[in-house]
Amino acid sequence: MQDNPEFNTPDFNCPLPLHSTDHILMGHGGGGKLMQQLIEGLFLPNFNNPLLNQRHDSTVINLGDTRIAFTTDSYVIQPLFFPGGDIGSLAVNGTVNDLAMGGSRPSYLSVGLIIEEGFPIATLEKIIQSMQAAADHAKVQIVTGDTKVIDKVINRNHEKSHGSSLFINTAGIGIVEHKMTLAPRSIQIGDVILLNGDLGRHGMAIMALREGLQFDSPIVSDCAPLAEPILALLEQGIPIHCLRDLTRGGLASAAIELAEAANVEIELTDDAIPVHDTVRGACEILGLDPIYVANEGRFIAIVPPDTVEAALSILHQFFPQQACVIGQVRSKAPNIDRGYVTIRNSLGVKRILTLLTGDPLPRIC
Repeated sequence: MQDNPEFNTPDFNCPLPLHSTDHILMGHGGGGKLMQQLIEGLFLPNFNNPLLNQRHDSTVINLGDTRIAFTTDSYVIQPLFFPGGDIGSLAVNGTVNDLAMGGSRPSYLSVGLIIEEGFPIATLEKIIQSMQAAADHAKVQIVTGDTKVIDKVINRNHEKSHGSSLFINTAGIGIVEHKMTLAPRSIQIGDVILLNGDLGRHGMAIMALREGLQFDSPIVSDCAPLAEPILALLEQGIPIHCLRDLTRGGLASAAIELAEAANVEIELTDDAIPVHDTVRGACEILGLDPIYVANEGRFIAIVPPDTVEAALSILHQFFPQQACVIGQVRSKAPNIDRGYVTIRNSLGVKRILTLLTGDPLPRIC
């Protein structure tokens, strides 16, 4: 670790042949450096337009006097059921949260189902009922959808599967009821980073299930809708500059994306970031850093320093004794071309965080 960014820049990383592959790898969907290269090198140049270039969880669109947030996401998690949820509740909550991160009131969802031939109808019914329960909880309506049935999947051993695959796409529309712009470009020097709870529960709940890890206190996913606390912050006048939920790539990847987009330094305080002891233990067993592990019910809010106390007071109504300050926005070093994230440890030493090259975990969302 170095305290001088000159010796540890965002470009200092393992020299893997990132540009040499002619085919999509699993890492291209992992939320790390490979995915960023795919987005910046292929998607953005071809789909280029001002709305897409917002690069936020949801895009805010002006329709006359009305502003809406629009988003979509796909879910391919295995196993379909996990402690704290299932693919159905995950699909609803994930899209609701993307809409909430745009500062909107989630209102309508679409559901696209891709079902492998042979999939049990009883299991599908259980997942559909879970989706409706999640929609009721989040106060959104599922108003349109589509269903496709595909042939049985051929695995790597050239064997047909047993009809166990289900993939879900959800898209959503939310209504923006304020005039603020919640986006990376609104981030300002001196802003404070708030986190709503402990990290890593969703990713490690899935991994513990897959790896057969057992703990005295089982790890339960944090999968949950986040619109209600976000709307409470907005309704009580907190001038939020930016929001981001901490899904693929976790806190570290989300913070790096925001810092680069805003061209600032985001300094995180290691000791201030809450991680449950069981999650930390599971991460140590699997060699993972909790700040890179996916969450499905955690977000950061970037707010002006004079609003921190009021914002925390509101968040504590939803996340008692969990919401906290984990960092601050600073001016970046003039010798570094793009924004970056540092993390300071208890000794005061800080290092720069980098995007992971691939996906440290199998598909978990």
